[in-house]
Amino acid sequence: MQPNLHFFLIPISDGLSWAFGGVVICFGWFLWRLLRTISRRIASYFLVFGLAWLGVLWGLAQTPFFAQLDAKPPRFLVVLVPPMTLVVSLFLTRQGRYFLDQLPLKPLTWLHTIRVAVEVSLWYLFLEHQIPQMMTFEGYNWDILAGITAPLLAWYLQRSTLPRWVVLAWNLLALGLLVNIVGMAILSAPLPFQQLNFAQPNVGIFKSTFIWLPGFVVPVVFWAHLVAIRRIYATGN
Repeated sequence: MQPNLHFFLIPISDGLSWAFGGVVICFGWFLWRLLRTISRRIASYFLVFGLAWLGVLWGLAQTPFFAQLDAKPPRFLVVLVPPMTLVVSLFLTRQGRYFLDQLPLKPLTWLHTIRVAVEVSLWYLFLEHQIPQMMTFEGYNWDILAGITAPLLAWYLQRSTLPRWVVLAWNLLALGLLVNIVGMAILSAPLPFQQLNFAQPNVGIFKSTFIWLPGFVVPVVFWAHLVAIRRIYATGN
């Protein structure tokens, strides 16, 4: 079955694009502040290379680069491979693990509040025929629950010592919600391995500032969960 690519030609409204872009910039600013508490040098690297990466992704999204859907290997790998390679390298190197072990759990948990804004943005994308309903909270995407509960967990972490199993369970469940929506997004995209939603494919993430979702926001959220889980197992807190 061939996906309906009519929606690929319809641009996302400027208001939605700019609003989501603002959310991502605020998210990046919070992450920069977190990194700065650990190392000003690392925070500076993040600022320079992070802004450059967002600029490259946005620039590619303004061209027909991602419209070559039959390219082999899929050009969308350009979005996913660099950030995920960085995430993996942080866990495989001694310097990377040392850095990760300095990160506090409370700010890492606060990072997940962006998932509320992301889910609201995805719902508006659905209204603009850019993604299938399945990828919203009206469908099978319940990732908004992680965003809603993240401030509660962070608040309790700040004021009391929660049992280890509570923090671990929350991170595992929220990670499962993330994997769920990422899987739906990939299988709904008009790529050679598409399996879902051919009538209304997932085309919104290829466009404008929404390219930052798979290229920046998702890897950071995934990384934050792995760091928290590692910290819980390694230190018992």
